[in-house]
Amino acid sequence: MRPSPVFDNVTSPRQFRSVDLFKIVAVQLIVLQHLAFYGPMSDQVELVAPALIAWLDDYARIAVQVFLVTGGFLAARSLSPTGTPGIARPWHTIGRRYLKLVPPFLAATLLAVAASALASMWMTHASISAPPTIRQLAAHALLLHGVLGYASLSAGAWYVAIDFQLYALMTLLLWMSGALAARRPAPWLLPGLVVGLAALSLLVVNRDAAWDDWAPYFFGSYGLGAIAWWARDLRRSPIAARLLLGAILLPAVVALMLDFRSRIALAVVLACALVIINRSAIGHALNQDHRLNWIDRLGKMSYSVFLIHFPVCLVINAWFNHFAPATPLWQGLGMLTAWIGSLLAGALFHRWIELPLGQLSAFGQRRAGSASAIR
Repeated sequence: MRPSPVFDNVTSPRQFRSVDLFKIVAVQLIVLQHLAFYGPMSDQVELVAPALIAWLDDYARIAVQVFLVTGGFLAARSLSPTGTPGIARPWHTIGRRYLKLVPPFLAATLLAVAASALASMWMTHASISAPPTIRQLAAHALLLHGVLGYASLSAGAWYVAIDFQLYALMTLLLWMSGALAARRPAPWLLPGLVVGLAALSLLVVNRDAAWDDWAPYFFGSYGLGAIAWWARDLRRSPIAARLLLGAILLPAVVALMLDFRSRIALAVVLACALVIINRSAIGHALNQDHRLNWIDRLGKMSYSVFLIHFPVCLVINAWFNHFAPATPLWQGLGMLTAWIGSLLAGALFHRWIELPLGQLSAFGQRRAGSASAIR
């Protein structure tokens, strides 16, 4: 199950609303793309709207690039806001990321297993997963399901694993750059390593689908986001910002000339947009307008919508397939119900599952930190 994401809620209220806005739009496209791809409601709707269903199936999937680019943008913000090499406790940082992502992911995975069991009572369809084995569940818990060859239990499971890999890789790049810069200041070392690895990804690795369970396949887009964060810093001169952005745009443009990929083109456009918006008055106005507080709320629950939408869509697909007339009107109503239901379920999941689990994880980290300090 491939088509679909980073969701990072480190963005504080009224700050970088452009990121939240991009994520909000992207998650809607992801939900709609899965509704179009997995059916069976879309099979009936396709009879009267073939172009719409085809577009959602073929093109909406590249909305995942929004999460890759914004993921790199926010990772750079949290790990090294100024692009300075070095990090004190890389493994602790990676562990924190795991604890942030995995508890709500496992809760959503168990709901997806339950949804498959319920949906199988009403329909037979390829989107319904077989009952999982203990090893399959353990692989999901360790975010190793893709690399170990286990079938994903939810449409977005692959991305959560990739997000973790990308964040871990960025953390290790930061640690390595710190080790290399230990003897003399090297302010351009970390951005240089990110550009180098991103170029390798864009020019070589991303052109080979055999790598699509591993972070280097996606690091081109992630690196574009990280460089966009450092380039948008108003403390950098316009010339320095252009040099930063140009350093990664050059291999990106060459990569597109060698092998045009619409997903990479979108990532390039988005990275440039993040720099332009956040270095201009547009970004300031967007961040300070209190009438746009709804962007903050929807942005914060984007990870929950992403996690929970598949089981919601699966059950509604099955219900309408079994109980509703097999007509475009009724099945189109089913698709609309699934879309709205995913947003409502995402809000509930965020409030009652993601936030409490995040608080428990933070409490556990504080306890562990206190214990290590005592020792």
